[in-house]
Amino acid sequence: MDTEYEIAPSIENTKTATFVRPKVSSRSKDGTLVSVSSRSHRWIIDEPEVKGGTDLGPTPLESLLGSLVGCKSVVLKLVAQAIGFAYDELTIDCEGTADMRGARGVKGVRPYFSSVTLVIELTTDEDSKRLELLRRNVEQRCPVMNLFESADVEMNVTWRMRPTAASAQKDIK
Repeated sequence: MDTEYEIAPSIENTKTATFVRPKVSSRSKDGTLVSVSSRSHRWIIDEPEVKGGTDLGPTPLESLLGSLVGCKSVVLKLVAQAIGFAYDELTIDCEGTADMRGARGVKGVRPYFSSVTLVIELTTDEDSKRLELLRRNVEQRCPVMNLFESADVEMNVTWRMRPTAASAQKDIK
């Protein structure tokens, strides 16, 4: 794409507000095992056995990190389409740090993440200027990342590119 955008174009009409109202419900009995559902989907949230759980699903904090990487992936795909950014593969590694004293009631200690580290790696032959355009737009538009930032969670995000197999083969010759 020849046109350079500070902000990538929207893929929808931006003059009309579009609201979503996701709904989830949960059921649990004794213990930490929680059955969650939304629309036609069901999943389990649990704690590891060492914390009294059955370890049948991710913890609530792991679920939050899963929501973050899932949201990043979806928003990245939408922005890439809007600016014509080509990539073959996306991997995101994510780790959060939380002082669990806050969840146990210690005053002055926040009961949620203090920091989150993300490593976003794209297999692409795009140049670094185009990656920067993609990055700016994804970080501006990702609702889950913006919630983390609004909660004053330190976000440490690294973006990396690796060449596609076709490009790597060209370099070998």
